[in-house]
Amino acid sequence: MQEEPAGVRPARPHHRLTDDGRRMREVLTYSRRGSRFSTSQAAAWEAHAARWVVPEEAMDRPGFSWPEVFGREAPLVVEIGSGVGEATAALAAGHPDLDVVAFEVWRPGVAETLGRLADAGAENVRLCSVDAVWSLEHLFAAGSVAELWTFFPDPWHKARHHKRRLVGPRFAALAASRLAPGAAWRLATDWEQYAAQMREVLDAEPRLAGGPVARWEERPVTKFERKGRNAGRQITDLCYRRVDSP
Repeated sequence: MQEEPAGVRPARPHHRLTDDGRRMREVLTYSRRGSRFSTSQAAAWEAHAARWVVPEEAMDRPGFSWPEVFGREAPLVVEIGSGVGEATAALAAGHPDLDVVAFEVWRPGVAETLGRLADAGAENVRLCSVDAVWSLEHLFAAGSVAELWTFFPDPWHKARHHKRRLVGPRFAALAASRLAPGAAWRLATDWEQYAAQMREVLDAEPRLAGGPVARWEERPVTKFERKGRNAGRQITDLCYRRVDSP
């Protein structure tokens, strides 16, 4: 994990520490929606949250460790924006040798994901509702991420909201630093303008190499992808890899 100044706790999610120790709220790359559970979501939460959802306060504790969270040492995959877990459950079930850390701030989506994981028999996923950018910076060591998934991130399609998009230069540099040498960052979007921005940003990051690729066959078609297709939007898949040593 990244070292913090002596005697100063890591800045809370959505905040950053200034040089003089003040905390400032940052621009968010997502928005929180309603938190009411359906009956099935409530049942899934009750049955599985204690095992598979990482408490936010746990991440604040010194010595936080992913091997301790999972109970084993295994390659770490990070998914940002797991939604209702359609891709998460299928991919994790197909790769039991990997540990998947799925970030999602929409609690009903987390609850639905729990049910999908149980149905798929995928016990190698832990869900987190802390800001993913903050977490990637503070909770993952340089070169420690075996793969990064960013499928259909919020496009923030209005021009005045483009600054909220996840895939920008600052995040690309952070992601590249956390990927292991040769590790892949897989992305997908149904917004042509965002796909172009992703390519521009990722092509400019010197530690990444890649570009558009054929659709990753292992990734299931999710409701977001179906919605984009039904609206006549083109789906763009990208894959970039870390090309230097940590």
